[in-house]
Amino acid sequence: MKLHTLKPNEGSRIKKHRVGRGHAAGKGKQAGKGQSGQNKRHGHRPGFEGGQTPWFRRLPKRGFDNINHIEYQIVSLSSLEAKFNANDTVDAELLHKAKLARNKNLPIKLLANGKLTKKMIIKVNAASQNAIKAVEAAGGKVEVI
Repeated sequence: MKLHTLKPNEGSRIKKHRVGRGHAAGKGKQAGKGQSGQNKRHGHRPGFEGGQTPWFRRLPKRGFDNINHIEYQIVSLSSLEAKFNANDTVDAELLHKAKLARNKNLPIKLLANGKLTKKMIIKVNAASQNAIKAVEAAGGKVEVI
């Protein structure tokens, strides 16, 4: 086999049919778009229903999505107690490896669910006041990044 002998499989490449090139070309005059009208000239936007109120305007709407909302990954003190040893420095990378944080890119928040008895340094994006007090009571430290 040589490069100059390579060819696509039979029937795998179909030539595009060029419309509006005269009667002899097969799709002349009206180019397969039928008689005159809106769809022949410029079409319409997606969701247009011929003047009838479109379905996306008929559906009821509730509430709103706050564009400033931050979605945190929650990590509790009890899960840190179970997964890590004393004097560990816990950060996002370590939490991801321990499968306590599902996504490396989302921020992490520490909550005071459960008890912490081990001294450790915890680096997270946010932490509740009770979680910070509980970690400091165990002799550790919380660094908010």
